[in-house]
Amino acid sequence: MNQSVTFAIAAAVLFGASTPLAKILVGDVSPVLVGGLLYLGSGLGLGLFRMLRDRAWKPSGLQAGEWPWLLGAIFFGGVLAPVALMYGLTTASGSVASLMLNLESVLTAVLAWVVFKENADRRIVLGMLAIVAGGAVLSWQPGGAGSSSLIGLAAIAIACLCWAIDNNLTRKVSASDSVFIASSKGLLAGLVNCAVALGMGASLPAPYISLLTMAVGLLGYGVSLVFFVLALRGLGTARTGAYFSTAPFIGSAVSLLLLGETATASFWIASALMGFGVWLHLTETHEHEHTHEPLEHSHAHTHGEHHQHQHDTGMDLKEPHAHWHRHSAITHKHTHYPDIHHQHSH
Repeated sequence: MNQSVTFAIAAAVLFGASTPLAKILVGDVSPVLVGGLLYLGSGLGLGLFRMLRDRAWKPSGLQAGEWPWLLGAIFFGGVLAPVALMYGLTTASGSVASLMLNLESVLTAVLAWVVFKENADRRIVLGMLAIVAGGAVLSWQPGGAGSSSLIGLAAIAIACLCWAIDNNLTRKVSASDSVFIASSKGLLAGLVNCAVALGMGASLPAPYISLLTMAVGLLGYGVSLVFFVLALRGLGTARTGAYFSTAPFIGSAVSLLLLGETATASFWIASALMGFGVWLHLTETHEHEHTHEPLEHSHAHTHGEHHQHQHDTGMDLKEPHAHWHRHSAITHKHTHYPDIHHQHSH
């Protein structure tokens, strides 16, 4: 299996498992506050890890032109989206909200294809539709939807659009330090969500519950986001979003194991649809002659067909290594994904 696919599935597993784990921990605590604690655990935990890893505080490595992409991703995904979702949940039923949240993967792919010109063939589109259909089946509860205002549904749709924009903007900086990206997004989102929840009168749970929730957030929101960024780097936005949209199925599977819930017919139907979609993506082959335009950037790499460059004297040549390097123009043919080196037109 391609390493980037492994990263995408790992991101979905960690994020999907975090929801039932958080439910076990916090009970009736405000969902906005729960989200804030999860994000905060992500930001603080990854920030501490980065300092220990680098043995000091080091600059992000982002270039001047990359900061607007990251700040935009944090604004849309960490600030606007949670607030829009919170507002929507005040009037929309839980089942309808869950169904609406499947829009994120669809909107992510649409923006990637239409706005950012990422390539997708029929196999990828069909796989995406199968995975989203599985999420819709998993969310559907006959007779249990209740009433939901159009304003509430519109707010949830706006939240999905904001997260879709976030995913596509994050793709623009995915060659940079994934831990820095994830910790920055987690810290800001956590502070905003906690401030909003406390401002609305929510109360913090017991200290040990808060710490455990933040630990779940470190894995389910932090490490998961690190894997998501690494997958963006190797797969592109649409394909990463498709794999990640299996998270509701994974969350349901964990609920069956930990919460003693019963597997319904919709669970098995969703499993089949999502499995079919993932299989379509795993068996994709995209190959044609293409030209790499000259490109300069920095990311962890090994020296192969796409990395044939000189090094400064005294540089650590142990691979993989990261440094600023230049790609010369090259035309060739091989199987590839729309990764950070293959963003050409078709």
